[in-house]
Amino acid sequence: MPDPDTPESTARVLLTRGVVHPWHHDIYGHMNVRHYAPFFDDASFHLYAALGLSLDGMLHDHGVHMVSARAETNFIQELKAGDCFAIDGAVLRLGNRSATFQLRMIHSDTGALHATYDLTDVIFDPKTRKSAPMPEAMRTALAAHLVTE
Repeated sequence: MPDPDTPESTARVLLTRGVVHPWHHDIYGHMNVRHYAPFFDDASFHLYAALGLSLDGMLHDHGVHMVSARAETNFIQELKAGDCFAIDGAVLRLGNRSATFQLRMIHSDTGALHATYDLTDVIFDPKTRKSAPMPEAMRTALAAHLVTE
């Protein structure tokens, strides 16, 4: 996990923890790429609450919610059965109608970075079925968790 004394560590929030099981293995003896997606996807559902925003509140207060427009996984170092990891997240970019987040999968014992997941979400108006401007309250909450790559 990041050094607790750095400014970036206060911007990043813990989203979830997991463990690699033997059934996550591929023929090469490490976690197959297909299993990273559900771990990161589950973590992304915790993202907004961890950043101080309620998914229900966005819809109720602002009439919008978020939809994922792009996701990119970068595989850095293999994980094997028995490895425990944590996934944290932060904001990489704030746009007028979107935000890009970075989630990191970090080994719980060694602190090694195993994968990153860059997720771009678009503010979406379900009535018009189109993107919408980011409400200022959302921008303020997300800005507190902005980091540089």
